[in-house]
Amino acid sequence: MTITENIDKILSQIPSDVRLVAVTKKKSVVAIKEAYNYGIRDFAESRVQEALEKQEQLQDYQDICWHFIGHIQTNKAKKVLDNFHWIHSVDSLKLAEYLDKLAAKTSISPHVCLQVKILPDPNKYGWRVEELWQDLSELESLKHIKIDGLMTILPLGLSKNECLDTFEKTKELASKITEKSSLQLKELSMGMSNDYLLAVEKGATMIRLGTIIFGERD
Repeated sequence: MTITENIDKILSQIPSDVRLVAVTKKKSVVAIKEAYNYGIRDFAESRVQEALEKQEQLQDYQDICWHFIGHIQTNKAKKVLDNFHWIHSVDSLKLAEYLDKLAAKTSISPHVCLQVKILPDPNKYGWRVEELWQDLSELESLKHIKIDGLMTILPLGLSKNECLDTFEKTKELASKITEKSSLQLKELSMGMSNDYLLAVEKGATMIRLGTIIFGERD
């Protein structure tokens, strides 16, 4: 199937208010343009240098909304802040505070999601639930980044019911934090190529899809 046929199929399966974020890591600018020409405006990258090279070639596409979904090293934080509208992978208080400090010196106020680990996973970054509650008051005090939601990546090898349960718990966590703090966590960035329909079923507002749109990585 072509990129446009893949997008068409996905859009037919999800509500119109769910944001389809096309993950273009290791994909060509030609592929991005094909998705763009079919109406996609949200594109995600996880490596700063690769992203900047593509953005350079796509300068004329002014209405693209760029999302960063990879782990952010401190020395790359400024470039992420300067070149992405959304940062899904804010995975520690230290990083959130650093981005806030950088944003205070600019006119940029990025939308961010806090990356959480509902289940233990040594291979993923992010807050454990109890850690996030502990850091909440410090996160509430940040004034220069917009903390709009939670992001999660599931551990590998979960059953369908375990996936559904984890997505459900992410949604419940966002609701509880919204209820008990000044943060308004309306966005749920959850669901990838192998589990996005389950994520949508449990309230995802943004799904991050790469392989299912563009095929296997080059």
